[in-house]
Amino acid sequence: MKLIFKQVLGGLILCSSAQLMAAQVQLTDGFIRAVPPSVPNSAAYLTLKNEGDATELVAVETSIAREAQLHTLIEEKGLVKMRQVPGFAIPTAGELQLAPAGDHIMLLGLKRPLKQGEEIELRLIFEDGSKQLVQLPVRKNDGQTQHHH
Repeated sequence: MKLIFKQVLGGLILCSSAQLMAAQVQLTDGFIRAVPPSVPNSAAYLTLKNEGDATELVAVETSIAREAQLHTLIEEKGLVKMRQVPGFAIPTAGELQLAPAGDHIMLLGLKRPLKQGEEIELRLIFEDGSKQLVQLPVRKNDGQTQHHH
């Protein structure tokens, strides 16, 4: 009986620490790029503020696309190319900005057209295994910053 109690207590502590990590990283801004219905891919941009220790965004899940990948831009022989990366660091008491013409989340194989103004749910996954749900509006990339919590 003591062994079971210890295992349950250990699991609860682990879950609590994972939830605490996710709670320390907050969405301060973001959107998903509106694309024509014939375009199969889109991109998500967001800003995360970290109130805790350094962490890393290592994956994103969503039901709206076949796959979500973390991407960066690199320059090779004068050409700018996208490359998938394993994660984005979020420094202690710092920010991670994913923005057009920079680091971003690619949404590959959209399962349906996106409607401007609708809210899309993304699940952010961090290096410690914690997950955080965020809602991002679909909008045109018009250069406007809209704060969205």
